[in-house]
Amino acid sequence: MTIRLYDTSARQIRDFTPLTAGCVSIYLCGATVQAAPHIGHIRSGLNFDIMRRWFEYRGYEVTFIRNVTDIDDKIITKAAEQRRPWWSIGYENERAFNDGYTALGCLPPTYEPRATGHVTEMVEMMRGLIERGHAYESEGNVYFDVKSFPGYLSLSRQELDNIRQPESTGETGKRDPRDFAMWKSVKPGEPSWETPWGRGRPGWHLECSAMAHKYLGEAFDIHGGGLDLIFPHHENEIAQAQAFGDEFAKYWVHNAWVTMSGEKMSKSLGNSVLVSEMVKQWRPIVLRYYLGTPHYRSMIEYSEEALREAESAFARIEGFYQRVIEKAGGPVEPAREVPPAFAEAMDDDLGVPQALAIVHTTVRQGNSALAADDKDAAIARLSEVRAMLGVLGLDPLDPHWDGGNGSDRGEELHGAVDTLVRLVLEQRESARARKDWATADAIRDQLQQSGLVIEDSPTGPRWTLGPR
Repeated sequence: MTIRLYDTSARQIRDFTPLTAGCVSIYLCGATVQAAPHIGHIRSGLNFDIMRRWFEYRGYEVTFIRNVTDIDDKIITKAAEQRRPWWSIGYENERAFNDGYTALGCLPPTYEPRATGHVTEMVEMMRGLIERGHAYESEGNVYFDVKSFPGYLSLSRQELDNIRQPESTGETGKRDPRDFAMWKSVKPGEPSWETPWGRGRPGWHLECSAMAHKYLGEAFDIHGGGLDLIFPHHENEIAQAQAFGDEFAKYWVHNAWVTMSGEKMSKSLGNSVLVSEMVKQWRPIVLRYYLGTPHYRSMIEYSEEALREAESAFARIEGFYQRVIEKAGGPVEPAREVPPAFAEAMDDDLGVPQALAIVHTTVRQGNSALAADDKDAAIARLSEVRAMLGVLGLDPLDPHWDGGNGSDRGEELHGAVDTLVRLVLEQRESARARKDWATADAIRDQLQQSGLVIEDSPTGPRWTLGPR
């Protein structure tokens, strides 16, 4: 068994060999909490949740770090605009991100460090870089000297003469405009911390280098994040960490974006779709299916039509579950192992689309077994499907998805709707019993117009939510 991953630094798919046998260490750039998350933000969390689940299925012990950037230019700007404390903005949106991750079934990280809790580690790293000649203080700011580090831009493979760092306020006294800020001197009304170079606040890139070092040490297996982070963020992380003496990440894995009309989903572009709104319109498990099943390196073009297609595809799986459980007369346990073809797809750079094709093939085989009244074969196929969907975080019988959204309130609502629908179905059965076919058909039509699919089975009628 060999898992293979596309390593951005090598520009190719490589066999994965962990630094420590039986263990995998992952650092994922998490949320910058200046605003509530849109589905593009949550896609990254989903992709790496699937990666983590697959490593764990393969028997690895996974340490998964997902940081929170809770101090940043954007957070300070938002606080000023809304006349609120900066920490209030950050905490509110950190909770919104965690609500989004939880709603879509992401496992909690091993640790979720906040940047503001690790200023001591940042100061230590800056002190070491200054001593080694890779950084300098100027007007209360501390900058990284990019020309001092020969490996700079090895990840993005750009030429130093062709780059410029993104503009940021208050960055004065640079020796070279391409140098980037690790520490920013205090400004009136802004939060600040004491350092040997005066009061100020951390730069974005320094935060992640320091937190990765704190929780994963001098070397770790996988660093993840969105494609947009390759430059400048990940490039600058590498420079700081390696110049400090760390080996840093062995593999770099980047997920693609969610786009709308061909543009990256972004609040600044006004084309974002908030997770908090989406879960009111779509079941969270359907959103996970929609965002998590394309290949992590493929762009997702957002559309209502694509979401409806995902909903219909997942409804076919749920219908298969329901029919087999009725036939079995009770729950069906997941298989201990996934089918070999599914495992082969997942081992090949997390080939979720190919793995999902195995799921749907197995569902079709199970439906054929039901049609042939082969109970044992149908149960065996459902057992395999449960094992596969469990790896993807999409098993409808997982307790997280009780009631459609994992909440007690959702379970109560589903139970109330089920009671009402069954009362109407009893009226339909009474009409059928007295051969009042017109009334029976009218009841069925009304239920279908309400978005329900009614199926007559040997054990009586059953209902499911139909596609939109």
